[in-house]
Amino acid sequence: MDSIIEIQRQSHEEIERFEVALYTLLSRPQLTHEKTLQNEHKASQILDRITSRADALNNLYQDEDARKAELDLLSAPSQQNDLSQFYARLVRIQEHHSKYPDAIPDGFDLEIASFLDDPNQDGDDDYEQEDPIALLFSGEEGYGKYLDLYANHTAYNNLKNVGKRPGYLQYLDLLLAAQNTPVHSDLSRETRSTKDFETYIKNLHNYLLSFVKKTRPLDDIESQQYQAAQEFDSKWEAGEISGWEEQVDPKSKANGDGSEGIWCAACQKNYSKQTVYDAHLTSKKHVKAVARQASSGEPQANPNGAPPPGSTPVTVQQSSAKSRLRNSAYCIHMATDLLITLVPTLNETKSNVERRFSLTAREREQELLEQSNTTPAPAAGAVDGAAEEEEEEERIYNPLKLPLGWDGKPIPYWLYKLHGLGVEYRCEICSDHVYMGRKNFDRHFQESRHAFGMRALGLPNTKHFHEITRIDDALSRALAFLEIGHSLLRTASHAVAERLKQEGRHEIFEQETMEELEDDEGNVYNRKTYDDLKKQGLI
Repeated sequence: MDSIIEIQRQSHEEIERFEVALYTLLSRPQLTHEKTLQNEHKASQILDRITSRADALNNLYQDEDARKAELDLLSAPSQQNDLSQFYARLVRIQEHHSKYPDAIPDGFDLEIASFLDDPNQDGDDDYEQEDPIALLFSGEEGYGKYLDLYANHTAYNNLKNVGKRPGYLQYLDLLLAAQNTPVHSDLSRETRSTKDFETYIKNLHNYLLSFVKKTRPLDDIESQQYQAAQEFDSKWEAGEISGWEEQVDPKSKANGDGSEGIWCAACQKNYSKQTVYDAHLTSKKHVKAVARQASSGEPQANPNGAPPPGSTPVTVQQSSAKSRLRNSAYCIHMATDLLITLVPTLNETKSNVERRFSLTAREREQELLEQSNTTPAPAAGAVDGAAEEEEEEERIYNPLKLPLGWDGKPIPYWLYKLHGLGVEYRCEICSDHVYMGRKNFDRHFQESRHAFGMRALGLPNTKHFHEITRIDDALSRALAFLEIGHSLLRTASHAVAERLKQEGRHEIFEQETMEELEDDEGNVYNRKTYDDLKKQGLI
């Protein structure tokens, strides 16, 4: 059909039918994450088709010449046959269908049906249709629930001068720190200025951008990235991005502006001193470079060692270094903007990694089998029946009242007995709270509930009160500690008094024995002997 008016009418009809299909698709309640993501991708495809048809329709309305020509053909003069144009177009339509007899009629209806039909409904049970959305994600991403950053983690650890190589969980913590500061702002400027870091941060930004587009197809990611890019440009021009201030190279500073020196056109290298330049003229590398330059017909190297006119090698190197700095800073800014929106997904990824670390190899295999054997979600027409089945599945048979594991199912009985979860431990200090299992009981002494109870009693929550759960026992132990302290003080005071007495006697003895006196005849006696002889009248 070459009628512009008919094309406009058809475009209006298709847009309206696409809008109805979009409303029908988004109004369906979805019970699983997979079905929700599939519907969002279908809705995004419908929106793309609406946008393309709206653009084409706008172009048709702006083409006034084509519309005027079409109206002139339809408004034929009265003396001519009014149906001549109609029959001419009918002939072209018949020729088209005779030329393409296998053309599918009502192709637009099939396109609408492909968006609204559930591939898991009214199909052969033995035939499993391939899910195109599942092919977008890797196994680690879990249909868009988690991030797969193992390749980026390896690339980060291969960077130079990053300090201690973090593990995968520590790497996730580094990315989570982007909530407060730009990602990897703790690295030195020299590390962030390298080519390897530029490649790493660019790959990280590309992965995060592709992940957001895959998991949030209805969000306007392009406009968000455009606003972030505009913000970066304004801050970069104003020099408001911390950590990326221009620094002067010490070598360039020593040489002046960095453009001084002797240039060798054959080797394409700048030498800072004349002696170094003269020494390299006899090297094999320079001789080969001159021969290669002569064979290619290029002009010979300047014998004075000056760079050829128009060549600024140092300036080119500096501009490339500045370009690398700007690219790294740009990717860091854009990746930080994406990481802020992916904080919940990063937390879920970290929890999933910690959970998988606690599983054995057999439990991981069992988990993969359960994921592969997951039954598809019911269609919209069977919502009530699906809700009833879900309620029945939630009623888990648990006569022994075992605790639930990470999968929402009761843990094995042997594990229940191994950890002693059937033994109750009651703590009076924690307001008679009951702890199941020895492990939980030992852990609770350092928790806030027990510490609050000890503060209420006016006692310190130290290791001396470990294993004490009764209030009377805690107070008795505290009094015992006080009595021990008093007895130690009394013992210490007695020891000090006795020591002082002994020191006094020792001082008196020293005075009696160490003091010497002389009689009239020149004999020398100590104080005690002199007093005794004097009393006897011998002196």
